[in-house]
Amino acid sequence: MTDDKREGDGASPRGFHRIAGLLYRADRVVRPAPWAQAIGPGDLWSDDGRDPEYNHAVRAPHGFGHERLHRADRLYDIVLLTDWNWPDAVPGRGSAIFLHRWRKPRHPTEGCIAFRPDHLLRVAARLHPGALIEIR
Repeated sequence: MTDDKREGDGASPRGFHRIAGLLYRADRVVRPAPWAQAIGPGDLWSDDGRDPEYNHAVRAPHGFGHERLHRADRLYDIVLLTDWNWPDAVPGRGSAIFLHRWRKPRHPTEGCIAFRPDHLLRVAARLHPGALIEIR
């Protein structure tokens, strides 16, 4: 946890954040809520501070640094997007702060908040766009 989030520091930004979106892999899980949007093979998230679309969803091919949302593992089968440094992103202040599935208990993320799969599904089904969460 940090009060001074920076890109690549591996820390989660402490504070209150709003839920800005809900993504899911339609080929792997049932739509968790009516407002959820399916993740496609070309869906990416920009994590490059030089990119005008930094900390926003982008599509492949993309000439700046990014991470794939359509992953081979199950981490992003359900993803709740937060409003950390979004929509008016400050380069280098941190990107892709999501709520997503954990790798395993007590395994760190790169700044996100990770849940057991059944808990994440329960959270995703109950939250709504604009819901306020606290990271502490």
